[in-house]
Amino acid sequence: MMFYYHPSYSALALPERHRFPIDKYRLLKQLVSNFIDEQYFITPQQATKAQLTLCHNPAYVDAFLAGSLDSKAIKKMGFPWSTQLVERTLYSVGASIQGAEFALQQGAAFNLSGGYHHAFTGYGSGFCIFNDLAIAAAHLIDTEQADTVLIFDCDVHQGDGTAEVTQLHPQIISCSIHCQQNFPRIKQQSNYDFALEHGTSDAEYLETVKQALALTTRLHQPDIILYNAGADIATDDELGHFQVSLEGVYQRDYFVLNQAKQAEIPVFAAMGGGYQRNVSRLVDVHGQLFRAAVDLF
Repeated sequence: MMFYYHPSYSALALPERHRFPIDKYRLLKQLVSNFIDEQYFITPQQATKAQLTLCHNPAYVDAFLAGSLDSKAIKKMGFPWSTQLVERTLYSVGASIQGAEFALQQGAAFNLSGGYHHAFTGYGSGFCIFNDLAIAAAHLIDTEQADTVLIFDCDVHQGDGTAEVTQLHPQIISCSIHCQQNFPRIKQQSNYDFALEHGTSDAEYLETVKQALALTTRLHQPDIILYNAGADIATDDELGHFQVSLEGVYQRDYFVLNQAKQAEIPVFAAMGGGYQRNVSRLVDVHGQLFRAAVDLF
């Protein structure tokens, strides 16, 4: 079990009152360092252009890297363009690629970033520039390390970008469990979509996760599960609309990781979304994934 982290995850200057809680990555690293020894952390390498273009239009990749996106594309992306953003993005995606490779060989790995499931083939959206889990899956398949990859997306928002990107990759199975009355307004079609109602709480949510994971793993026998462990399902999340308790978040994360372990399916997990102005409380929600990891592995 290894954990991938880079200081660039939180090293991004954003306008005052910007909605994205950029400091959460640094604070999460501090939190998990209290119970995970430093020897289990790996500094990732940046993703390459060749890896990015496994899932993204080369013209879009070039425009983002060069800083030549138009203002409309930058607004849709959700972040102002900067060289800091390029660096952070490449390290985040690189961590998911390398973490997925490690998990495939050793059983489990985690990125203290990632889960950028709103990134489409030709543009970024909703704070997501490049779709790291789709790229990681495509890389494993392209390099013949895996035949079938399951992206199991438990962020509260539908993985619309993942659904669109993976239409061209039949060996990548996309499964999204999300709030129906939430962003994005226009949903895409994943291989499996489980749309739950505004206000869904622990019992219904956890039962859906259990059924969805059982169904997709039984039907597709994936070589690896790439898990988007969004913290925005939590009760206090300001963009979430679910009523899942902190204990419910832990139970979800423990269940997904444990099922993978029991079935001897390698699992790689990324953080996904989480939006609370009380960042310490938000970090505690994200921290449930890592507490579950330590309890299991």
